[in-house]
Amino acid sequence: MLTLLGSLLGFLGSAFPQILKLFQEAHDRRHELAILNLQIEQQRQGHQQRLEEIQRDGDIKQSLALYQHDNQPAGYKWVEALRASVRPVLTYAFFLLFAAVKIAGLYTMVGFDGMSLAVALPLIWDAETQALFAAIMTFWFGQRAMGKP
Repeated sequence: MLTLLGSLLGFLGSAFPQILKLFQEAHDRRHELAILNLQIEQQRQGHQQRLEEIQRDGDIKQSLALYQHDNQPAGYKWVEALRASVRPVLTYAFFLLFAAVKIAGLYTMVGFDGMSLAVALPLIWDAETQALFAAIMTFWFGQRAMGKP
């Protein structure tokens, strides 16, 4: 029995370095896989940053092209003035139209329907009008603030 036990211990003793080597190789593979995953994640983040840089550069180039187009000399002052006035004139015209419609609605409610001003104003300045007003204000004055992270 002692011989059998001695043989078994001798066999296990000779196989022990091989078993340790298998565990070490498995640990090394897990470690290499973790390093590869970290490298892949780092490359992914680098690509994402590069895409953001490209997008930012594109936005800058687009803005510069728009400003350059608007500032090209036409040779005639009245043409340059007319070209520069298109956006502001349209903005003022639509604002005046909007204000006229709202004032006409308020006048109709108060003058013809007999509503009090306290009742008619909330009907004129409703949620849709507030949302439209907020969208216009943020378009004109909040564009740069909203574009920055």
